[in-house]
Amino acid sequence: MKGNRELNKKFDYKWVMVGLSFLMVFVALGFCSTSRSLYISPICDALGITRSAFSINDSCRYIATSVANLFFGTLALKFGLKKLVILGFSCLTISMILYAIGNKVYVFYIAGAFLGLGLAWTTTTIVGAVISRWCPDNQGTIMGFVLAANGLGGALAMQILSPIINMEGNPFGYRYSYALVAIILAVCGIIMAIFFKEKPKHQDPKVKVNKKVRGNIWAGIPFNAVLKKGYFYCAIVCIFFTGMVIQGMYGVAAPHLRDCGLDPAYVATVLSISSICLTLFKFLTGFIYDKCGLKITANTLLAASAVVLILLANVSNSATGRIIAMIYGILISLAMPLETIMLPIYAHDLFGEKAYFNTMGIFSASCTAGFAFGAPLMNVCYDILGSYNNAFYVGFGLIIFVIVLMQWVIRCSKKERELVLEAELKADEIDIVKEAK
Repeated sequence: MKGNRELNKKFDYKWVMVGLSFLMVFVALGFCSTSRSLYISPICDALGITRSAFSINDSCRYIATSVANLFFGTLALKFGLKKLVILGFSCLTISMILYAIGNKVYVFYIAGAFLGLGLAWTTTTIVGAVISRWCPDNQGTIMGFVLAANGLGGALAMQILSPIINMEGNPFGYRYSYALVAIILAVCGIIMAIFFKEKPKHQDPKVKVNKKVRGNIWAGIPFNAVLKKGYFYCAIVCIFFTGMVIQGMYGVAAPHLRDCGLDPAYVATVLSISSICLTLFKFLTGFIYDKCGLKITANTLLAASAVVLILLANVSNSATGRIIAMIYGILISLAMPLETIMLPIYAHDLFGEKAYFNTMGIFSASCTAGFAFGAPLMNVCYDILGSYNNAFYVGFGLIIFVIVLMQWVIRCSKKERELVLEAELKADEIDIVKEAK
């Protein structure tokens, strides 16, 4: 009995929360987002829907995610994280059911909206809040580990769902695939309802933030004060352009490589290696942040995205061109965490704990809005000029602009942090004097 009590005392429930977060990302992103490309041709062929008409469901998804993230802070503080997670899995399940039974294109648009809502409350934004609350130490590394589940979940989903979608003699195999995913989501939702806890037991519900600065973690400033800071809006601009450029580039990379004359099998190899590297680099990004801080981490990832754009613009069907394409596949995986892991890191490091939920929601909404513009603008450039190269060079210019502007944002945040720390030290000194009297 005594041994069991000691074991219970030593066990920290935060690792259950980390595991639940990993499962959440593994299933939600892996089975609902990463595997999305598998369904396009089967659905359009089976129902006679044009791809352009069907693709509008992705716009519905991004709009819904962006709107949901804008109100994330308000919803999280009012209803709590657990209710949002359960609601998120409910929306994802409804989305998969609608995709499975839909016969008209508008049904897929509704499904896309539910998908966007579900992903808003089960992926990066909510995970950032969970890890921030439960794992104040080394949260960059833990965040990287959790979000790396996306690549692993996607790899498993591809192997499980592809044979079902493409079952021989049945053009509607995709419906069985969606039904299976809906069941998986429902089961995961039940698991979350049972085991998910709002906050650690030792955390006083009246105390919403830690007052002291702990490494990269600091108390921060209230959200109403954040709204008065010019560098907050500059950070939004940086995140918007980053999401637009990186997602746009990533979305057209495969057709661009084929346009350059590379063999489809080689292109598939590049993308597969890229997917494997992404899992590693997501974890590595969090580790670098914990060891080196925001400035070095952000500059490293942004520099990688700038280099990638130049590489893509110089791919050709030659030995050198194939090497460039392979280097692209590796470096794009280093740039991609700017869309995921870096969002909660930006929110927490730049503005602190007090405004975290609100700033995180707005940053996620800004990034998602960038997603909605990225690929369409890239394809407009292709339709007009017959190549993506000019779009890549424009993207390079935008990333350089982001790098420069982000240095100013980080410097302003550092000054604000120093002022907050100084004010807290003075307040502590006054308290000590009062107690002495």
